[in-house]
Amino acid sequence: MPLHHLIARFVARHRSAYAASALMLLVIAVLLVWIPRQIGQVVDALVANRLGQRELAVEIAWLIAAGAVVYVMRVGWRLKLYAAAYRLGVELRARLYERLSLQGASFYQGRRTGNLMALATNDIDAVEMAAGEALLAGFDGTLTLVLVLAMMTLGVDWRLAAFAVLPFPAMALAFWWISRHVHEASRLSLERFGALNDHVQETLSGVRTVRALGLSARNEAEFGRRTAAAAQASFDAQRWEAAYEPAVGFSFAAATVLVLGVGGWLVWQGELSVGQLTSFSLYLGQLIWPMFAAGWVLSLLERGKAAWARLEPVLEAPLSVDDHGSVPQVRPGAIELDAVSFAYAPGARWALHDVTLTLAPGRTLGLVGATGAGKSTLLRLLLRQNAPSRGELRWGGTALADYTLQALRAGIAWVPQEAFLFSATVAENIALARPDASRAQVEEAARLAAVHEDILRLPQGYDTPVGERGVTLSGGQRQRVAIARALLADAPLLLLDDALSAVDTQTEAAILAHLRRARVGRTVVVVSHRLSAVQDADQIVVLQAGHVAERGTHAELVASGHWYARQWRYQQLQASLDAS
Repeated sequence: MPLHHLIARFVARHRSAYAASALMLLVIAVLLVWIPRQIGQVVDALVANRLGQRELAVEIAWLIAAGAVVYVMRVGWRLKLYAAAYRLGVELRARLYERLSLQGASFYQGRRTGNLMALATNDIDAVEMAAGEALLAGFDGTLTLVLVLAMMTLGVDWRLAAFAVLPFPAMALAFWWISRHVHEASRLSLERFGALNDHVQETLSGVRTVRALGLSARNEAEFGRRTAAAAQASFDAQRWEAAYEPAVGFSFAAATVLVLGVGGWLVWQGELSVGQLTSFSLYLGQLIWPMFAAGWVLSLLERGKAAWARLEPVLEAPLSVDDHGSVPQVRPGAIELDAVSFAYAPGARWALHDVTLTLAPGRTLGLVGATGAGKSTLLRLLLRQNAPSRGELRWGGTALADYTLQALRAGIAWVPQEAFLFSATVAENIALARPDASRAQVEEAARLAAVHEDILRLPQGYDTPVGERGVTLSGGQRQRVAIARALLADAPLLLLDDALSAVDTQTEAAILAHLRRARVGRTVVVVSHRLSAVQDADQIVVLQAGHVAERGTHAELVASGHWYARQWRYQQLQASLDAS
């Protein structure tokens, strides 16, 4: 959708605010046209000695009153206009946030976080300015131009008006040439700001790694390079926008020379009065604003177009997983995978291929296999972060695609490999899914996750802020806080994606013992490289290159002598060596 369609729809929805602003601008334009004419008449009356002190005071009072009304109207239209234009910024940011929150992992694989953040700031600001300042400045400038030219032509002298507009075609040609460069410079400026934003976000997120690897100097140099590039691009855009002013200045100077030359000659010939020439000169001065408005509007529109060209593809990007389901609540029951296959890209290798399995409600499934076997991919399909390429997933007899995404994800508690904590207190992070949970419930969940004692040792206990992404906690503590959060959510399906990888075997054993008590009546899927984490599962599935290679209980798989048995013996030997 082009930018002008977006603005037209927005104006139609907020037509009362724009109409009020336009009406106030009309009043301003009429008064600004009336003032020079009135001044010219006063000058002629003074020259002819037809105006006494009392009459002069009255005329001045009228002019002052008109100026006061213009001032009030200018304040009024700005309040009305910007209140409406800001709503467009709010709507676009809400749309962008909603779209980004619904997108899946595949959407973010090709986009940078910092650039997406730049869209929500600079780019939306540019679109907002195009819908507000540019639209009303264009209306005001056009209205003023028409009324002033009409008064110059009909109210003073058409010959002077004809000479006054002679430089306008050259100015229009200059504006067309400048606007092309403004668009390209604005696009480059926004892109480089997005790249700079992305570099800063990435560096701050990985500041520990940057310091550990001694990359601080290199990152500072890269930051300086990107800052310089962004500054240069912004400077180029501002320079091209500034080029409108000389074009206006040259045109106005040329028009002034023509008007004074021709007007002076007409006064000399007695065909024009001094007052009329004065009025015309004042009108000519009022043409400066329409000239500047034209350049300002073109600049804002070109910047807005460049921003919208970056923003629209993100707003209109199809969802990675369509949310077209209609079932508003999950129906806990058996989880069934019927010949499910999935590839991350068309023509790519199957991440999962022809996987069929059934997990009864209240049971535990262990998923194991070598790195890249497809374990985490299967969890992403259960979460509907991706949709299967073939086959069907069902939960409680209902296809996952038939549930609304909100209902499906509300029924699942998920602990990913990389536990994510928000910049809040420990208690707030645990109670994220249940903000109304009592402190006793939060502490009980922490005990089940074997992190309660660790939390008590923190400076403020459960009220300790964890910092951005949980930076003040260790990897094992972050994982256990995430497990506590999932347990407190009390969802019917619990997914643990290698959630114990950062804890020692003793802590792992304690957590698993607690989980055996806590998961009664709850369906659990445990992904782990440590086979000890799944040995008590009701069913264990071994994935190899996306295929189901083995399945059974722990005892059955150990007795089979295949991959699971070999891996179990190796891990047991390694554990005994570590213990000694």
